[in-house]
Order: sequence, then C-alpha cells, then structure tokens
Amino acid sequence: MLRRMNRRTPFSRQRLANDPVTAAYVLAGMQLIRRHLGPGAKRVLNDPEDENSLGRPLLSFLSQRAVVAELANNPAPFPRVGTTATLRCSWRSHSDYIADLLSFGLWSLHEPALHDSRIAPDTERLLDGPEFVAAAHRLCYYDLTTVVDGPTFRLELIASAAAEGDEVIQEALAANRQGAMEPWKQVYQEMFLARGLRLRPDVSLDDFAGMLAAMASGYALRRISNPDLVSIDTSRERCIFGTAALALLLGCVERGGGTAEMSIEDAVRELVYGQPPKEGRQPAPPAAPHETERLSKTSDGPLKTSSHLAE
Repeated sequence: MLRRMNRRTPFSRQRLANDPVTAAYVLAGMQLIRRHLGPGAKRVLNDPEDENSLGRPLLSFLSQRAVVAELANNPAPFPRVGTTATLRCSWRSHSDYIADLLSFGLWSLHEPALHDSRIAPDTERLLDGPEFVAAAHRLCYYDLTTVVDGPTFRLELIASAAAEGDEVIQEALAANRQGAMEPWKQVYQEMFLARGLRLRPDVSLDDFAGMLAAMASGYALRRISNPDLVSIDTSRERCIFGTAALALLLGCVERGGGTAEMSIEDAVRELVYGQPPKEGRQPAPPAAPHETERLSKTSDGPLKTSSHLAE
C-alpha cells in the first residue's frame, strides 16, 4: 500500500513501510482525517467565548488575508482594494463570514434549472410530443455539464465533508438540495399527469426526485475526479446520466389508468421468476394537491409555477 517510501531498493522500501514508526505516522494522519471530517468530527471554536466562532479547517484557503488580497482581481464595478479591518467590520468573526459565504455559495438559485434557457423547451417536450427520450437525454446532459463546470458542486463536496457537527453547513446544504429539487419535482409530477403515468406504490415523488439527484451528484463526482470515468458526448449532447435516468424511470413508473399496481419489488420478482407475484398489491396513496402544479417559463428567465389540473 505504501509505494513511495524514500528508499532505493525494494527490500529497504518494504522494511520501512512495515516499520512501527511509519505506522505511527500513518495512524496520526488517519486520526487527523477522522477528527476533521468524521465520523465524530471534533469541532473547535476559534474563540472559546464565542459559540459562533466555529473553525472550518477545510476552508482554510479562505483566510482573511487571502480574501482581502483577492479583491484586487474583482471585476468592475466591485471594489478592488480592502483590508482585514474592513472585513472585520462587516462580520464579527471570520467564522461568520465563512458561514455567510457558504449560504450564498450553496444557494439553490444557482441551479441551472432556474436560469438556463435550454432547459424550458425540453421540459415541455417531456409533457407532449414524440421527443421524450431525446429531451430526457439532453436535460441530463445540460445538468451534468453545468454541475461539473461550475463551482457550486465542488463547494458542496467540501461542505459535505465538513458538515457533521456544524449546523450552519448542514442548514445551507439542506436548503440548497430542497430548493434545487422542488422545480424538478413539479416537472416530474406534470410529466406523469400529461403522459398517463404513475409512480409505483412504494415510491414517492420525493423518493424519485432524490434518486435522480443522487445519480447526478454521483456522476458529477466521478467526472470531476477522473473525466475518463464518465464520458460526455458533446456532439450528441448525451451522457451516461441520461441512460441511468431512463432506467430509473422504467423501474419506478408504470402506466396509469388501471387498478392493478405493482411495487418495484413485485416487478423484480416477476422479472426474475417469470410470473406475477401471488401476494396482494397495495393501492398507491393519492397525490398531494401541490404535486399538480405546473412548471412554466416566464419572460424573465426563471421557471415559476402556475395552477394546473390535468384534464
């Protein structure tokens, strides 16, 4: 496992790798990782008398001096000169500044669904017409490429690693995820109504939206860590996330209109054993009223909801 030991011969490297002193250094490093990232991460106050001065070591590149120096690179019309004194005038502690920066950086309004002009036309194609599959592929391509090419998701990764025991980060992450999912939940519900589909009885709308969001995050993480792991076809505007989303749709959704409903587990049993399950099926719960709201595009760009009932 330790392949970079500072010895010339394989025998010397092997002996050093298994030396108790080497093991002690490795253990110390692992203890620091656990202490700062968890589980059971230790949170230290920068000021013992101020419970809001929580230290965030993973964000140490945002030191006061670094932030002040970065002002010089601001574009017009933002000020380009500052001091640590003026920074302290706006925030009582640097921890407060970091907390506000996280809240802004993880703001769900940064999500592409709220401002990307490419998204609205394809969400309409999910509701009507013959281009459902192509539209689903493009939407997944837009989502994945926007996430990978922007800073918000990378900040979310760092914040997630440091979230245990830090209510400020936890609340910012939760608000971001909830705000990002709500517009898509409305699209999915409208799609089901328009296409005569329904979720299987053991899958809620929150479950379905959460699974899609988790897949998007997983593919984005793999793409950032190693682009070769997740190929993106820019000429066709397709990626593996689109295929995964269609597979999830196929597994979680069935045609509506009839009385028979099959859970995912029953559907898998039928697939594996070649016959429908013998046990009874539970009816699906009725959709909540807010789930029938329609997502439409306004003239100023963002997507907003308007009341809509399926005919």
